[in-house]
Amino acid sequence: MAGIYVHIPFCKSKCRYCDFASFPDKICYAESYMACVFREMSKRKEQLKNYVFETLYIGGGTPSVIDEKYIAMLLASAKKNFNLSKNAEITIEMNPGTVSAGKISAYKKCGINRFSVGLQTAVDSQLADLGRIHNLKDFENCTRLLKGENFSVDIMIGLKNQTVEDIEFSIDTAVKAGASHISVYALTPEDGTPIYTDYLNGELPDGDAVAEMYERGVQKLSSLGFSRYEVSNFCKKGFESRHNLNYWKRGEYIGFGVSASSCINNNRFTNTFDLDEYFKCILSDNFAVINSEQIDEEGRKEEYIMLALRTADGIDLTAYKSEFQTDFEEEYAETLSKLASFFEKQDGRIFIKPEYLYVQNSLIINFFK
Repeated sequence: MAGIYVHIPFCKSKCRYCDFASFPDKICYAESYMACVFREMSKRKEQLKNYVFETLYIGGGTPSVIDEKYIAMLLASAKKNFNLSKNAEITIEMNPGTVSAGKISAYKKCGINRFSVGLQTAVDSQLADLGRIHNLKDFENCTRLLKGENFSVDIMIGLKNQTVEDIEFSIDTAVKAGASHISVYALTPEDGTPIYTDYLNGELPDGDAVAEMYERGVQKLSSLGFSRYEVSNFCKKGFESRHNLNYWKRGEYIGFGVSASSCINNNRFTNTFDLDEYFKCILSDNFAVINSEQIDEEGRKEEYIMLALRTADGIDLTAYKSEFQTDFEEEYAETLSKLASFFEKQDGRIFIKPEYLYVQNSLIINFFK
């Protein structure tokens, strides 16, 4: 399985927690930027001619902030240059404060069949503190326009002044709006972002409080018929994100645009995070790659373990043996013995027990040499 990712780095304003490549003051360059993305796609056409792409994900930034005609042109360019599966999952990220009936209609016409809506929290005061441009009413208007569509909602935990009741309210709001998929992420205060000051001042919930929020969120979602299939992702049956599953299963993917990452034939490479540099490279008929590495077998094993153990399914022992010609249980017998109380084996799979999935990083690191 293979996927395509396209990064749209524009937004109305930068959220206080945002550490992504996004430029709120440069939306005027959207037309030039998209022309470069189309050119970059064309340059990859020959390299990827034998691939069938099952997913296309348009992320950002805020893809819904640019004119919908550029999104339609993007889909046309992807279909022209690559072999997109007939039933490909095509997703666009949206900020509720940037959508309209016209935009959503245009998205559907050009083939988008999945929408990712950034709610973050249903509490207006917390949205304002995050620097989000939307409020709860905007979210409700957005999801009203999406009625009957396949859409996911993002919710953040660990916010300033947030309570477990706020988490449950946000989840209830998303489910009542019709979401079939919900992602629950813990806020990560990155150094250099405005919200990092809140972290330094002790204004954000501590680790124990965030863990409790997460656990209550898991319980709430379970009671509403949502299954956890990855540490931060929950859905109704059959509504998993195929694009993200491809990442977690170490599938191949190609990224286009500023900061986009790719992994093709065990070669991982990343585009420049600098918008001007991206323009310069593409207009000079070069790629905008700033680093590239061939992943050796040890690296592939570590990635396999790290990604698989984030999921509820865990490690498929037969698939592991097929890929690496070695037995996982024998290779990591000492580690598995030491951590036996945290793991479970069932139906040819080894996975982290549900009650310990939130702390998977502290367990996974034990498998690395």
